[in-house]
Amino acid sequence: MPQPAAHPAQAQTHALVPATAEHRAADRKLSLKVSIHRALLDKINLAALDQLPRAQIEHEIREIVQELLQERREALNAAERDELTKEVLDELLGLGPLEPLLKDDGITDILVNGHQTVFVERGGVLERVPTRFQDEKHLLRIIQKIVSAVGRRIDESSPFVDARLADGSRVNAIIAPLAIDGSLLSIRKFAKKPIGIERLIELGSVPEPMARVMHAMVGTRRNVLISGGTGSGKTTLLNAMSSYIDERERIVTIEDSAELQLQQEHVARLETRPANIEGRGEVSQRDLVKNALRMRPDRIIIGEVRAGEAFDMLQAMNTGHDGSMTTVHANTPRDALSRIEQMIGMSGIEISPASARAQIASAIDVVVQVARLADGRRRVISLAEVTGMESATITMQEIFRFKVTGRTESNEVIGHFEATGIRPKLLQDAAANGFDLPADLFRPELTFS
Repeated sequence: MPQPAAHPAQAQTHALVPATAEHRAADRKLSLKVSIHRALLDKINLAALDQLPRAQIEHEIREIVQELLQERREALNAAERDELTKEVLDELLGLGPLEPLLKDDGITDILVNGHQTVFVERGGVLERVPTRFQDEKHLLRIIQKIVSAVGRRIDESSPFVDARLADGSRVNAIIAPLAIDGSLLSIRKFAKKPIGIERLIELGSVPEPMARVMHAMVGTRRNVLISGGTGSGKTTLLNAMSSYIDERERIVTIEDSAELQLQQEHVARLETRPANIEGRGEVSQRDLVKNALRMRPDRIIIGEVRAGEAFDMLQAMNTGHDGSMTTVHANTPRDALSRIEQMIGMSGIEISPASARAQIASAIDVVVQVARLADGRRRVISLAEVTGMESATITMQEIFRFKVTGRTESNEVIGHFEATGIRPKLLQDAAANGFDLPADLFRPELTFS
């Protein structure tokens, strides 16, 4: 298993030091693994492996590996043999050197910068790990294995791709000639068990009073826009908020790369398709949004709006699909609405700015802003309600916010959640639908840790 790396400055220093005995041993072990793996491929029937249970495969592979080691007269103890067998199995059935990192629940991101350099994010902090690939071809083979499993391709004519792993983890890969110093692979892992609102409350990402208001917003079928930067937790929050949707409703999800982990039974999942090698056959999010309207959805959830599909999403929200949700890249709630307006312009439909803003104000009810703070923690920093239009401006009112008050010596952000004193418009609807939101929740002097 990989061990936590030294401080980045130490890692840079080590890179300048000549290869040590430890490095030579690691290189020898990697070469032996590759050699055993190649010999194994000559001895087994890969097609037959698909018909066997994992336990039987492991038993048979273990015996073959022992024979190959004896043939090579490799002096390995029992622990070393077991570790080598495990790594060969990972290479054969999984994603090779990445498997231990994927199995480590403490790791949230895996970043491969060429075949010799791998970083991970653990607890919001990046650190280098000793994981490495045999060479660039080895790394490319693993990338091809990932993307081919979801019907995507990556080659010189299409040198970058978005894909996903079987557990829903998000993958992006980019290779030569665009990647100059070796292929780049980024994996955003998702928890095997989806993180719910309760867990977000435990982590301090959302205070309990705010979660109660979010529950009422989903229950009263408000259209929700979740805004935030890269890695701020938009998809995690979207998953968590969607857990409040009634089991009796039909939900259609639309994504570029399927990541959402909705727990309801009645979910229809749609995913875009890139163009083939002839440049044909592309299916965009906009195509899927239009098709989803014919699928009798109660709610439509779009993983992230990026272009012209924003217009069709607003139309859906305005024409009987209340309670729909999506995410957008933006740094503030106001910026989020501005980005949606820009995306309407990307739809190719002639519409005046005033009309576009009127569509936005009518369709979107709530903007939830999430952020990744300087210490790596992710928090909901603003919960705002769209209240309508004044002249040509969309009006909003902030209900809760996170206020930063300082930093500790260890760079941990100090702050608290607070109510602004404004009571949301949805209170009457919330009461009618059985949600108890007492006025005390919105007192301006009320703060939450």
